[in-house]
Amino acid sequence: MKKDSRLAAFKELLDIMDELREKCPWDRKQTFESLRKLTIEETYELADAILKKKPAEIKDELGDLMLHIVFYAKLGAESKTFNITDILNSINEKLVTRHPHVFGDTMVTDEEDVMENWEKIKLRNGKRSVLDGIPKSLPSLIKANRLQEKVHGVGFDWEDRSEIWEKINEEIGEVKEELLKLSKKEIKEYRGKEKLEEEIGDLLFSIINAARLYGIDPENSLERTNKKFITRFQKMEMIIMQQGKKLEYLSLDEMNKIWEDVKNEMRSDR
Repeated sequence: MKKDSRLAAFKELLDIMDELREKCPWDRKQTFESLRKLTIEETYELADAILKKKPAEIKDELGDLMLHIVFYAKLGAESKTFNITDILNSINEKLVTRHPHVFGDTMVTDEEDVMENWEKIKLRNGKRSVLDGIPKSLPSLIKANRLQEKVHGVGFDWEDRSEIWEKINEEIGEVKEELLKLSKKEIKEYRGKEKLEEEIGDLLFSIINAARLYGIDPENSLERTNKKFITRFQKMEMIIMQQGKKLEYLSLDEMNKIWEDVKNEMRSDR
């Protein structure tokens, strides 16, 4: 695509946004706050499309997100706080500053060097902590992964990734130790669960760390398992319904038998 056609398409979107803001009752009513939840929804829709590996859907969802960016820029321009030019100038400057190996004379050998430089530059530019900038509202699994990636960027990480398994075993032992202190009644009634909750959190954090160390995105990994579980469980429900039975009246052993059959059938279809 020629450069002029890209600029023309972007200008058309800006012009459409101006028209919508002036003439559409819904668009006129929107604020930063009202758009926030919609932007989050659009981001998750893009994430779904990426997991499904469907380029057409990815394109459409990126378009929706682009509209949101332009919408925020329009709101900023109306309040005379920033506009689309300010947004673009800001990201352009940031990219040039944080890629001295591309736009300067800094030498790097691999992506690890790039990540380390990125974090060091941010600290030099006023960040008080390596962990500044991680949104508080991020889902906990994604946040844990980002925290670990951030500290890795300044060298705070395992020297040998295989050491993480000893840590995981240690955390499992601490969970078991805490369970021994609690009766089933206490767990059920949520009395004294704070320490157990803390130990399980430590275990989950370590497992997420293991995924990162071995190049696995824990969010994608868990979502694949979620989808697999949904497919298997719904297949089990269908089989039970075809047998003229109801799920809620089956014993656990009966459900487990069908569940194992479904698992074996799906494995054989791979």
